[in-house]
Amino acid sequence: MASAAEQMAANLSWSAFGKATELRARILFTLGLLCVYRLGTYIPVPGIDGGALRDFIEQASAGLGGILNMFTGGAIGRMGIFALGIMPYISASIIVQLMTAMVPQLEQLKKEGEQGRKKINQYTRYGTVFLATFQAYGLAVSLEAGGLVSDPGWFFRIACVITLVGGTMFLMWLGEQITQRGIGNGISLIIFVGIIAEIPAALAQFFASGRSGAVSPAVIVGVLLMVVAVIAFVVFMERALRKIHIQYPRRQVGMKMYDGGSSHLPIKVNPAGVIPAIFASSLLLLPTTLATFSGGQTGPVMSTLLAYFGPGQPLYFLFFGGMIVFFTYFYTLNVSFKSEDVADNLKNQNGFIPGIRPGKRTEEYLDYVVYRVLVLGSAYLAAVCLLPEIVRSQAAIPFYFGGTSVLIVVSVTMDTIQQVQSHLLAHQYEGLIEKSQLRGKKRGRKGQARGGSRR
Repeated sequence: MASAAEQMAANLSWSAFGKATELRARILFTLGLLCVYRLGTYIPVPGIDGGALRDFIEQASAGLGGILNMFTGGAIGRMGIFALGIMPYISASIIVQLMTAMVPQLEQLKKEGEQGRKKINQYTRYGTVFLATFQAYGLAVSLEAGGLVSDPGWFFRIACVITLVGGTMFLMWLGEQITQRGIGNGISLIIFVGIIAEIPAALAQFFASGRSGAVSPAVIVGVLLMVVAVIAFVVFMERALRKIHIQYPRRQVGMKMYDGGSSHLPIKVNPAGVIPAIFASSLLLLPTTLATFSGGQTGPVMSTLLAYFGPGQPLYFLFFGGMIVFFTYFYTLNVSFKSEDVADNLKNQNGFIPGIRPGKRTEEYLDYVVYRVLVLGSAYLAAVCLLPEIVRSQAAIPFYFGGTSVLIVVSVTMDTIQQVQSHLLAHQYEGLIEKSQLRGKKRGRKGQARGGSRR
């Protein structure tokens, strides 16, 4: 027998979507803010030599500039006001979450509920301003070193820093508004839209390379098959669950005795979603950003970093994979699945895992299961992100066909569709409750009318 939720999900249709006015408003609000983001990528930073920038980007787009364009939606290729993208905010979030796990004061602040969460978000914003200022100044200096500025000097540097930091803070605000008042995760959707917007141009460039003979037809067919296979694998793994059996004892309510029930606690193979890949990529973007626009003017430290940690280098893949595994465990255990909270909720609801005592023993058992599930989950994420990247670096394929971009697009699409379905189900439940209340009122009126006629 299908559950009530499954039956309602099977009945979802365009008519149900048309009646869900709140959901439509959320979707339109989200689309409007994403359009604002796309418009902002075309507003240039003042003081940039447009002709020199176009010539430079044409040369760099096949190399280091590809990954930058992917995460900024093409803004850094046009040096738009959103050229830094949302990466400073993501980097600040990583630092604050790491500090929360290590500093007792921040950990206590996190347990204070809504007020503590607001305080931590405020620290994250301060960190975003600091990191964005540092990156913007480094980018301004690199642009001057690369000869891409029409009037170099301190005036350009200050104007560039103010513009880029303001753009990043505005993007952060857009993401928060989408998450609160729209549909889906705002930060992930901003990155998602940036990737989707640049895919047609990347496809055209890729097929043009095939027509010119730079890429063989076999490579083109192989890349398309690889993308399809990666998408299917990501969908399969994102839906994979480890179910833990939960038992509820018999309970007495008043004079009635209710039989105990059972359910399942689902644990996703990848509870962290696409966040580890985004976190790991953000840590690799800063040296790439500075080196891309500084031309050959990089110092000895930056040259050494790029020689060993540049895209396509063995240490780059090793560091990228290690960061994905680390952030998968870190984000799952500290954000998406806290075994202590889950064990407390089960204990409060009188639920227990058969053979496991409630409380501390349940928490230890959940940690045991999650640690082992994440071995598969982190390996899956690392494989999806690294294997296509290795093939892409060897075959001169655009970054948009790499594992990270495919993972972000598929995961964000699935998460957004799931949220839309949840809103539709909630709307259907509300409609059923309203109908039952109206029927109850009508029956009450009929009973009163009959009683009056008998009198």
